[in-house]
Amino acid sequence: MDNQELQAIGWKPFFHQQLPADRPQAVVVCRVSSHLGSQVLLLGDAGEFRVPVQLAESAGEIAVGDWLVLDAQNNRAIQRLERQTVLFRKVSGEEVKPQIIAVNLDTIFIVSSCNEDFNLSRIERYLALAMQTGATPVVVLTKADLCDDPATLRQQAEQLHAGLLVELLDARQTAQAEVLRTWCGPGQTVALLGSSGVGKFTLANALGAGSLATGEVREKDAKGRHTTTSRSLHLLPGGGVLVDNPGVRELQLPACEDGLTDLFEDVVGIAADCRFNNCRHEADAGCAIVAAIESGELDSRRYASFRKLNAEQAHNSRSLAERHERDRRMGRMYKTIISHKRRRREER
Repeated sequence: MDNQELQAIGWKPFFHQQLPADRPQAVVVCRVSSHLGSQVLLLGDAGEFRVPVQLAESAGEIAVGDWLVLDAQNNRAIQRLERQTVLFRKVSGEEVKPQIIAVNLDTIFIVSSCNEDFNLSRIERYLALAMQTGATPVVVLTKADLCDDPATLRQQAEQLHAGLLVELLDARQTAQAEVLRTWCGPGQTVALLGSSGVGKFTLANALGAGSLATGEVREKDAKGRHTTTSRSLHLLPGGGVLVDNPGVRELQLPACEDGLTDLFEDVVGIAADCRFNNCRHEADAGCAIVAAIESGELDSRRYASFRKLNAEQAHNSRSLAERHERDRRMGRMYKTIISHKRRRREER
């Protein structure tokens, strides 16, 4: 096991300390690069290799970015290391279930374009997810050439959270992507997150993630066609890896109260000054939120976004808790039925 090679793709003391002292000598440490249906692509100190999904998941469900310890003789996973960060969302559709996007990320590039796609509320939605993970969020505004005043959009994005890092560039110009190299060094794992057509794949190519297929931009909506439908790890020429994600068409928040509280700390702080603890923040006497909006201290759009996202995550959080409780009840019921059948067989 070459620690130097592993460190280049994100191996850290956090993961190394999880290796048991009495582990077998014939083991392979590797990282999940891509899930290919019946096979999983893994990345280790000797390069990329494939194993059947049954072997890769023998130590638990896996996601792109996971670290696995394999038995070198048969490539069966004997341990999935604890994850340092987890980026997840609610699955698309009516079902309330968390879906992991990627794990063990250091930085999340939230990509938005400077054309008609620019939307502060949508960026806030992505920021809430990113802040929930504990990874560093960086807003990347692409297609700066399609806007008459991109500097104003950058300023608006910077105001979403104190100290938020926002970079402005034209991803087609490789030299402009150099501003992101700070987060793409050896041992760093970065991920691209954003809607379809905002320039994620052009940006990934500019960072040196390989030849990712993109199509021509449609004149009607300025969105590019791309063929990537699954996420995967890509080695970067300067070291580190990049997680390439397909465009997100539907992004509902799972339980992410901490991320929302962090993102909207200004709103939460103002609400704490309300006269009553159960203030509805509508027209109640002594409502600090209403007063802040009327005075211009708080933007009404931002407060509306906070209410919408908070209600969404609260609903999904309750639904997830109810789902887990149903699963526990079903598990207990199955165990009771199996135990009853065993007793009946023994009595015969």
